[in-house]
Order: sequence, then structure tokens, then C-alpha cells
Amino acid sequence: MPTKVNWPEAIKPLLKKYKGKKHPLDYGSVYQLVVMVVLSAQDSDRNINQLAPALFKGFPNMKALAKATPETLYPFIGKVRNFANKTKWLLELSKKIKKDNDIPLTQEELTQLPGIGRKSANVIMREAGVPAEGVIVDLHVVRVAPRLGMASGTDPKKIEKQIMDILPQKQWDAGMAMSFHGREICRPQPKCEICIMNTVCAFYNSNK
Repeated sequence: MPTKVNWPEAIKPLLKKYKGKKHPLDYGSVYQLVVMVVLSAQDSDRNINQLAPALFKGFPNMKALAKATPETLYPFIGKVRNFANKTKWLLELSKKIKKDNDIPLTQEELTQLPGIGRKSANVIMREAGVPAEGVIVDLHVVRVAPRLGMASGTDPKKIEKQIMDILPQKQWDAGMAMSFHGREICRPQPKCEICIMNTVCAFYNSNK
């Protein structure tokens, strides 16, 4: 078991590996990103990527979406998990924002919108290129951060706070890096032998 890990130093290889890598949602604008982030909650990025082209052909911007009704939206997103609630959120959110240029890009304003929690706000801010105000903690990070020994528990908010406490703000993209890492290497069945973090990883070092 490694002694106290210097995480700002130890996380550097992971940050370097995924630096600037685009989120798996295949969006073309901040408007599309916001809509897809809301739709992807408890659903797969792959599913949302497949239905996005038709959806954005029908509703190319926030203004068009604000004029939609549940009946006009359902045909496009009826295959999305929890689509009835998500339709309601998207309609409320679009009526509130009204046009693409008015999409807010702060944690506080984004989390006041229906269907957008901290994780979603952090994703939107990262992809829009504004400074991080938090750390992305998705289901992959909930698995990876405790395995590494950076955090404990399963509550995303608590894990986020623990990561924010041990890393400086300029390294808060570690959340997205861990998410990619969790998709590729630190899967439910982890590929520890080829992992660039195994020297500092609590899970690996306690199972050697």
C-alpha cells in the first residue's frame, strides 16, 4: 500500500493522456451540448448520439426548441430513458434561455436550470472551455476515484468535494480524465497491468 500519495503530482500522467479530449457526446454547438447532456442522464452517450442528428434537424437552436411541445418532441426522444421528464425539462429550460447566445456558463446559473445538476454543469462548462468550478463525477469516476485512493464512498457530491480538496483548480479536469480512464482501462473488470496509474493505485497495490 503506497504511503501518502502526492495527488497533484501523481495525477499528471492521466491529465496529460486525456488533455483536451472531447466528451463522448457528439455535439456541434453549446446548444446541442446542453440538450444532449440533459438527455444522457441515466442513458448512454451512444444512444443520444444516434438520435441527435434528427432531433437537431427538427430543432436547430434554442429558439426552435422553445416553440416545441411535448407532442412535437416525443417522436425524436421517445426512446430516451425517462423521456417524459426530460421533455418537460428541455421545454422549461429553452423557454427560460430563449436563444443560444444566452446559455449561461457558470455552475450557479446552469444548476438552476431544470434537468441540470452539478455533474452536467461541469461537463457543459468543460466542453465550452470556461474555467472549472467543480469536478466531473460520473458513474466511472465514482468507481475510479475510490479505487485509486483519491476519494471514498459512493456519493458523487462527496467524491467531488474530496477531489477538489486534494487537487488545485487547474487540475480539476481530472474528473473527465478519470471518466475516460474508467471507460477504457479501469472498467468494472480493470486492466491493471496496462494502467498508467497502477504505481499509485490503492486498489492495485492492495491486490498485488
